[in-house]
Amino acid sequence: MPASQDKFSVKAYDPGDAQATIDIFLRAIREVASRDYSPAQITAWAKVDDGEVWAQYRASRPTWLAMDGSTPVGFTDLKADGCLDMMFVDPDYQGRGVASLLLATVEQAARERSLSRIFTEASLTARPFFERRGFLVMTMQQVQKRGQTFINFLMEKPLR
Repeated sequence: MPASQDKFSVKAYDPGDAQATIDIFLRAIREVASRDYSPAQITAWAKVDDGEVWAQYRASRPTWLAMDGSTPVGFTDLKADGCLDMMFVDPDYQGRGVASLLLATVEQAARERSLSRIFTEASLTARPFFERRGFLVMTMQQVQKRGQTFINFLMEKPLR
């Protein structure tokens, strides 16, 4: 199910993509989310303890990569219950439609699975993006990660 926006395309994750998704994840947190979170929070968040476990999570659910030619520039996923667990875009590609393309891919997949909604736990950084695309804040949350407390937002979008 290739989708494209301008020159970007979307492909299904395969095991060889694990390191690219880790790299995008770490750069997005360190270079973009760092505007909204403290250095101690970024240090706690921007870690992948076990690349093999990461790869197993990516392979355990539908995961898609946004591509600029043969270069991965973002990724997202969708759990069976409608949770969009992760969406991260390479900092060099922020604001160029990559996240919108990935979200459209998730929404299409959710509809194909007859899900009535998708939901996510959006960071301070991601909240405005999701709000602009029809997600509503259900609640603000405080979550713990490696000794740091983070504010995020449980957000959901009904699929009609």
